[in-house]
Amino acid sequence: MPAIRKAVVPAAGLGTRHFPASHAVMKELFPVVGPDGINRALIHYHLIELAAAGIEEICIIVQPGDDVTIRRYFEGPGDAYLKRLAKYPALLEEAQRMRTWVDRLHFREQKTQEGYGHAVFQTSDFAAGEPVLLCLGDHLFRGAPDSPHIALVRAAEQAGGKSVSAVNRIGPAELRGFGTIAGRRRTGQPELIDVDLIIEKPDIATARNRLRVDGLGDDEFLGWFGMHVLAPSIYDVLARMIRDNVRDGGEFQLTRAQELQRQADGYLALEITRGRRFDFGIPDDFVTALQAFRRAD
Repeated sequence: MPAIRKAVVPAAGLGTRHFPASHAVMKELFPVVGPDGINRALIHYHLIELAAAGIEEICIIVQPGDDVTIRRYFEGPGDAYLKRLAKYPALLEEAQRMRTWVDRLHFREQKTQEGYGHAVFQTSDFAAGEPVLLCLGDHLFRGAPDSPHIALVRAAEQAGGKSVSAVNRIGPAELRGFGTIAGRRRTGQPELIDVDLIIEKPDIATARNRLRVDGLGDDEFLGWFGMHVLAPSIYDVLARMIRDNVRDGGEFQLTRAQELQRQADGYLALEITRGRRFDFGIPDDFVTALQAFRRAD
């Protein structure tokens, strides 16, 4: 696969579970204090990590009109506010750095809420035949010694053109929230898995019978970590699904498209064993994630 230089971040959800706060501020702009003590918008951290992974262009999927709000955030405050920041050198430097992101940003609108796959399909012209790194907009990620973004990009660039998804170990209670895989570990690279099956939010019986990966306990499974490098053919698969009205639960699901892509082209997964995912999408998880992310190193 060629160098991964484009990324997609979905931010078009309604944030229903965060209502009424999300009625005032889109959840991707909720404040999150980082380990350095600086209070940034959630989506700001995505840009920092993506740039560190070598990403040059970032497309954010938004509801109509939200592109103006996000662009205004990264353009930063006016000169009068900057003068007030002069007494806080670290914050002044951050404000000046924010402006450098604006030229990297692209936006695509999801005008109707028809699923994660439908949202991703809106970026087909942005991808323009290149692979893209897709990251959940309401999650943040940390890893050591490298970020999961860097680990996944490295794996994808050696994957022979196949899509590669980051996965981590989950238990039975978590199956209802994640796409889950079956597969075979590669000899000499046990963290890299040739995927044999992908199922979205399987029940426990299905997971125990069909979604096995060697090296896991009886009730351990590998589920989506929240980021994927998608080969360009994913857009062809999504286009066919939309044309043929192939829906799950009334929506066009990305996981279905990934399984169809796997059947045609093969698919890989990278097990993340030294990384963490912070879920800001649900109020209770948001509180926990705020505290844990602040302490993350």
